[in-house]
Amino acid sequence: MKFIFPQNYKFNNKILGIIDYSTAIVNIIWYILVFIVINFIFNSIKIKIFIFILLCFPFFLISVIGFNHENIISVIIYVIKFLKNRKIYLYM
Repeated sequence: MKFIFPQNYKFNNKILGIIDYSTAIVNIIWYILVFIVINFIFNSIKIKIFIFILLCFPFFLISVIGFNHENIISVIIYVIKFLKNRKIYLYM
């Protein structure tokens, strides 16, 4: 059985059909940085778990839900460009 995809169809490889590979790499880097900082600052395991969930879960939700199926890296670049030059408006 052959499938014919139109030329303007954009096919992205995703992990489990949910997250792009580049977004997953950014998430893993963020989780590692948060984990290292939390281990240096706090001693109690309950506080470590609470702070880790507090800092990582919203980032994970934004990665999964996304902004109109945009890559998280491109969203971060858009936000940085907007903050750098307020005269540029974001059109999504």
